[in-house]
Amino acid sequence: QVQLVESGGGLVQAGGSLRLSCAASGDIFTLNRMGWYRQAPGKQRELVAGITSGGSTNYVDSVKGRFTISRDNAKNTMYLQMNSLKPEDTAVYYCNADVTPYGSRYSYTYWGQGTQVTVSS
Repeated sequence: QVQLVESGGGLVQAGGSLRLSCAASGDIFTLNRMGWYRQAPGKQRELVAGITSGGSTNYVDSVKGRFTISRDNAKNTMYLQMNSLKPEDTAVYYCNADVTPYGSRYSYTYWGQGTQVTVSS
């Protein structure tokens, strides 16, 4: 089994910054693609940013230039630096990872429990 634990959420004023972390642990042979998703009340969950094991990144248009995704492969940890936050960034942010366990040739997708980010105007 694999556990993804997010941290770093909270309440911040518009224009402020937060840094989210996602630590992966458990039966991990390779930690493949990882990503941050968010879900606001009444809306569908959306991909915010993704990062491959090699460091290639992609972002949803609404956060480009404000958010930066990164990872530390030695620590099995992913980060999301969020700057210039806006009220519309308010959501529960979820960590997502594709993991290949030891002894397997398949990859499985795991989710964290989510962390609340609230941006006040």
